[in-house]
Amino acid sequence: MPNTTTTSGYFLDKLVSLNFDQFFTKRNRVLMHICMWLGFSILLFLSYVIGYHLVYFDAILLTFRMAAVNIIVFYMLFYLLLPKIFSGNKTRIIILLLMLFPLSIFVWMAATYFFSLFYYTLGLEITFGELKGVIKMSAEQTFLEAVSLKRMLSQTIIIISLLSPFCFAKILVEITRLYNKKFQIQKEKTALEIQNIQIEKDFLKAQLNPHFLFNTLNNLYGLTVRKDNLAPELILNLSDIMSYTLYESNTDIVRLEKELDFIKNYIALEKMRYADDKDIQVNIEGENQTAGLFIAPLLTFTFIENAFKYGLKSTKKAFVKLDIKIENNTFWFSLENDFEESPAVNNFGGIGVENSRKRLELLYSNHYKLEIKKQDSSFKVDLKIVLRK
Repeated sequence: MPNTTTTSGYFLDKLVSLNFDQFFTKRNRVLMHICMWLGFSILLFLSYVIGYHLVYFDAILLTFRMAAVNIIVFYMLFYLLLPKIFSGNKTRIIILLLMLFPLSIFVWMAATYFFSLFYYTLGLEITFGELKGVIKMSAEQTFLEAVSLKRMLSQTIIIISLLSPFCFAKILVEITRLYNKKFQIQKEKTALEIQNIQIEKDFLKAQLNPHFLFNTLNNLYGLTVRKDNLAPELILNLSDIMSYTLYESNTDIVRLEKELDFIKNYIALEKMRYADDKDIQVNIEGENQTAGLFIAPLLTFTFIENAFKYGLKSTKKAFVKLDIKIENNTFWFSLENDFEESPAVNNFGGIGVENSRKRLELLYSNHYKLEIKKQDSSFKVDLKIVLRK
């Protein structure tokens, strides 16, 4: 099994690395088609000479006729009819595809008949070998006899055997091109998504540093002037936050306990800005279940920052309440805050929340659920993420 996976991966890497648009230029396609029909004509010529004991000139006549007929049907099928068929709705496509096979046989037999008439008019005939007199025999039929249902059924296997190598080759090339295009698009999409995630994460860091640091340093200055014993704790929290945002959050994922420490440190610093009458609650359950769990860094920061930005302003009940629970490899995040109606609140979160939505979709598609509700006098964010180890 490992060898199979390695081989498959190697093949897909090679397929993706091929530049079909560069290789399949008009000139190269023409050369490939010429080589394909030349090879077919040589094999057909040899079969007439060796299998039917025809002289060279007679073998060339029949080879030219058969090659020309196959070329007509092939290009009519793949370059004229099929592109038009697949441009319609599903029912129309099915009906036309069912009609396509008998139509191709009809065209093949009609073209063969007209080539025989042309040869017969020029006085050309097969004079030796097992196919002696075949041109006259074909030309003396009426058109209806040449394309009759009985004759079409009798010639079906021959027609399929002659056309199938070209159809198979064409289908194989198109499938390969489609897969190559698909993998190229997927590769470009993945690279773009990774780039977007990095940009959005850098945006969060830039958003965090200026205004948060300004407020925190102001608080630190006040505590220092008063020689408050909380100053060392504030400095330590700030140091941990800066270390996390500058160094540890540079990876795609971080240990869940590190993200939780960041959240606790950030809220602890924010609490110092407010009087004791402001209701700021943080409840974290299941910290003993974080071992081996990872999460995208700064994923919930926008929501927490917005809670302090828009909350704690109500004159009746100012509050920020955060509940986090870790259970069965699942991260539950519930954050609620008061608000006062204003134009800014109507556009809650702005680009930060939108970026958070995109990050969640890119990183945890089908493994997360996010709900943001504007209630009577509060905002509430509920987030659930199934984490990977």
